[in-house]
Amino acid sequence: MQYGLKSFYRAVVLGASMLMASHAFASGTEQLKAFVAQVHSAHGMFVQREVKAPSKAASATPGAMPQVTGVSSGTFTFARPGKFIWSYEKPYAQLLQADGDKLYVYDKDLNQVTVRTLGNALGASPAAILFGSNDLDKNFTLRDAGVKDGIDWLELTPKAQDTQFQQVGIGFRDGNLEAMELHDVFGNVTLLTFSNIQKNPPLKSDAFKFVVPKGADVING
Repeated sequence: MQYGLKSFYRAVVLGASMLMASHAFASGTEQLKAFVAQVHSAHGMFVQREVKAPSKAASATPGAMPQVTGVSSGTFTFARPGKFIWSYEKPYAQLLQADGDKLYVYDKDLNQVTVRTLGNALGASPAAILFGSNDLDKNFTLRDAGVKDGIDWLELTPKAQDTQFQQVGIGFRDGNLEAMELHDVFGNVTLLTFSNIQKNPPLKSDAFKFVVPKGADVING
């Protein structure tokens, strides 16, 4: 039940989404930079797929296909920098929420909340693309990756050596974000697709304030 939560939590803390730019651009890199400059908050839906790298034995077999190990979906809201609600609704209800200072991970089935300091964890992580500031060139090397099936792709490689992600791929179509790929150092891939995006929606001042559910155990970790 934890596969979706663990993968996205890894992207946030160890350092997983792009949405949409206001109009079409010549390249994926230009669209990304426009998004960071123009979209300060957003709300939408996501589908997340976990793709496990083939084993060495399977890799030696011609035509070996990666294995999809889990699919989850839900909604998200964010306000850069460092505030977000990433809510898994299917197949299990799980929540990651940050108020700019603390990260709260809530497991509904266990009625348990884990609290961690957000700190600088977003800096060189894939999550920084969505939730961080606009200093992408400081933390990533950007490269246009061409067009595939009508989608403009770019690749971001973390400049930090201690990240668990080797590469992040982002795809746009006509200025709208279509997908994001997180490639970890073990060869696994997290695929994110987005829909029903609202950019810069009105948000309440306390929209990201986390309230501990009644009776929940709280773990500071």
